[in-house]
Amino acid sequence: MTPELDLTGRPIALRDVDLDTFFRPKRIVAIGASDTRRPNDSMWRKIRSWGEKFGAEVIPVNPNRETVDGVRCYPSVLDVPGEIDLAVILVGAAVDMFETALAKNPKFAVIFAAGFSELGAEGEAEEQRLIDLIESGETHLLGPNTNLNAFEDFRDDLPGKRLALITQSGHQGRPVFQSQQLGIAMSHWAPAGNEADLEFADFARYFADLETTGAIAAYIEGFKNGRTMMLAADHAASKKVPLVCVKIGRTDEGQSMAKSHTGHLTGSDRVISDVFRQFGVVRVDGLDELTDTSAMFCRTTAPPAGRASERRVCVYAISGGTGAHMADLVADAGMSLPDLAPKTQRTLRKHIPGYLRVSNPVDSGGPPSSDDRGIEILRAIAKDPNIDLVIIPITGALASLSVPFTRDIAIVAKETDKPIFVVWGSPTWDDVYENTLLPAQIPVFRTFNNCVNSAKAFFDFHEFAERYKSPFTKVAKKPSKVKASVSSLMEGSGALAEHESKAVLSAYGIPVTRDILCTSGTEAVKAAKELDQGRGVVMKVASADILHKSDLGLVRVGVSGPTATKSTFSEILDIAQAQPGAAIDGILVCEMAAPGVECVIGVSQDDLFGPVIMFGLGGVFVEVFEDVAFRVPPFDRAEARRMIEQTKGSLLLAGSRGQPKAKVSAITDVLMKVQKLALDHADSLAELDINPLVVNADGAVALDALIVRA
Repeated sequence: MTPELDLTGRPIALRDVDLDTFFRPKRIVAIGASDTRRPNDSMWRKIRSWGEKFGAEVIPVNPNRETVDGVRCYPSVLDVPGEIDLAVILVGAAVDMFETALAKNPKFAVIFAAGFSELGAEGEAEEQRLIDLIESGETHLLGPNTNLNAFEDFRDDLPGKRLALITQSGHQGRPVFQSQQLGIAMSHWAPAGNEADLEFADFARYFADLETTGAIAAYIEGFKNGRTMMLAADHAASKKVPLVCVKIGRTDEGQSMAKSHTGHLTGSDRVISDVFRQFGVVRVDGLDELTDTSAMFCRTTAPPAGRASERRVCVYAISGGTGAHMADLVADAGMSLPDLAPKTQRTLRKHIPGYLRVSNPVDSGGPPSSDDRGIEILRAIAKDPNIDLVIIPITGALASLSVPFTRDIAIVAKETDKPIFVVWGSPTWDDVYENTLLPAQIPVFRTFNNCVNSAKAFFDFHEFAERYKSPFTKVAKKPSKVKASVSSLMEGSGALAEHESKAVLSAYGIPVTRDILCTSGTEAVKAAKELDQGRGVVMKVASADILHKSDLGLVRVGVSGPTATKSTFSEILDIAQAQPGAAIDGILVCEMAAPGVECVIGVSQDDLFGPVIMFGLGGVFVEVFEDVAFRVPPFDRAEARRMIEQTKGSLLLAGSRGQPKAKVSAITDVLMKVQKLALDHADSLAELDINPLVVNADGAVALDALIVRA
């Protein structure tokens, strides 16, 4: 079925893939199975063991064997009778064998072999051949350059919501898989490989739809398609299933390695981070943090009792130093440590000596947490109406204290809906950790930082989930009527002159300064008289070939009077005409806008996502401050507002040091109109730069603009 597309030619819904059949096939064919040659013998046996556990028929194919491990073997996949759900290709000439297998029309196939796009041009050509074969049939393919991780045995004796894992490196997913030893329940592992067909988005959608899924963990080197990634994250968000991701490629070195490993475009990391923010994806850096944060979501299925945006945490420690250390980290991460209610403090004072703190952080000093007072302290904190989450850092207590303390934590954790996070900082694996904390199904961390980052992720995700509305419910499929009115300007390639760029903006309803193009000093004097409102005028060169006018002295501000206007006209023209190869349209005489906060709004084209919208503060200093935020269409006004608030410089818009507040809604208006312009001209707009956009109490106006056509 042809997917439904938006006006940029990108899909607006994910495809429907029957991954139930992939993960639970009834008939599996192992092509290249062997019982005498490694590694195929071990691979065959793993696949056979996996399939037979849920009743699948597993059939070996090998022209040199009559049987494999006592199972009848067929010389060719074409000789296998009946339908095939899953064809596992273990031979080196994988593409040739896949082409042969297509004649049997298996529902799914897996290619483990490497040597494709991760190796450069020759491998890319071979992978393209594989893609062409996939598109010629109805068989879905996992790989190439993947492994056996999809066929792992998962423990079914662990309680609670389960973790589903997607990786593009089997080795990087192994620590997450091994976390089952920590009592973390898992359901699936999808090793996506080079994603010639099945990709991250297919598996993320499938896992989000499973009622057993508590969180999706992912290790990603590069996304195959930015739009399908967004759709998958949108689907998970709509289902309120957290998606936690390690995404490598933050640096040039990391991007280079990712390319060599999987052949993916890694995309702009700044853009990817903001797309994650836009769609509620929790980004983490380490595999330990990936495991801890994902497990936390599996074990905290309820949202905060209060508003997630309040982020109310209580730190309960058996040492003042430990409590102070954790409180520092919690506050630095943007969470609050409100005083406990007076009633709670009175209850705690019955059990905790008067010289220790009971407001927040709470310090028991140790002994009260080791006897019958301990559980009453915990119950009082958990019931406090000012608190949504409790963090208990234990850096390595003696058994005489830790045994009763952790026993009480496990009891109270079952009595309350509020999450209780425990840090067990002891570097050794001991009975308390193994036999009390891990079976309690509460989030347990080995480091303070992982605990705090997970707590922040808990509040971030639930704040996001409370207000999230899918932007894909209403998507433009046709260009706006404005597009035709500027078609003559947007045809061709290269930069438009400023006055032409502003004409395009004006057509989309974006406020611009009143400008008059002049070709003589006399015209300039007349224009200045018309536009001067007592502050003088701005004069600058009009040329599509000179992009950085101010750097060359080709912008003059506050020009006033006929004599100054004429002389400035001549000076600018002389400098401009000295620029090699520059065609000069004339000199722009522009009204002087009222002062305000200088902002920048831009559009660029990203390899993964297509048109990307940027907002920032700084005007001419935007490249120095780099205080910018990105969003990828489609997004609504509320998301545009969050984009503005994401920048540190947005504080200037609220008024500072006696300055009036700027009209933030006017910036939102411009962002939404720029989004429409970017979508209308996705195939012809290479770059848009509105800099500066001056914003004050009355509104926003573009003082300068540059459009570069693709």
